[in-house]
Amino acid sequence: GDLGGRGEGVTGVMSGSDKISLYPGALLALQEYYDGKYPGMKIAAASSADTPFAVKIGRKALTMLEVVPGVSVWDCLLSSWEGKDVNQIGRSPPLSSDKAATHFPILRQMTSVRFDKMLFFDDCNWGDHCTMVATRCLEPDSKLGPVTLKTPYGLREAEWRAGMAKYATERGGK
Repeated sequence: GDLGGRGEGVTGVMSGSDKISLYPGALLALQEYYDGKYPGMKIAAASSADTPFAVKIGRKALTMLEVVPGVSVWDCLLSSWEGKDVNQIGRSPPLSSDKAATHFPILRQMTSVRFDKMLFFDDCNWGDHCTMVATRCLEPDSKLGPVTLKTPYGLREAEWRAGMAKYATERGGK
């Protein structure tokens, strides 16, 4: 399918009767990352896929869905970390359904990226991970956590732009 005007590629993968695809804003965000629009930006995934099988499906889908022809989401995720998988996907130990208790502290430890340098988008509609992460994952010196933005309808272009603007405003673009 169409990769947002960037050519043709894999835009959806089937899992049973369900199609897994990227939200348009997520595709745009990954394309802008791939293009180097934000020098120094690193990306990672924090997902609470609810079963070990869902984790396997999600991880496999990320290796198949393309950002630009021939470049998968997984390629982009790994390129931030010199090929190391730092992504926190699932709920099985050491992870849990509480991203503030598990996913983000593990990301902080594995990447050395401070909480107050993170931007988190969350499309969860049954819990408020944004508030939990922003208020419980704090840096001791700044007392700040990640900048967060709820995306109840998925990451659309407007939310991507709003999150980037919010980060620039709250963190001075740093």
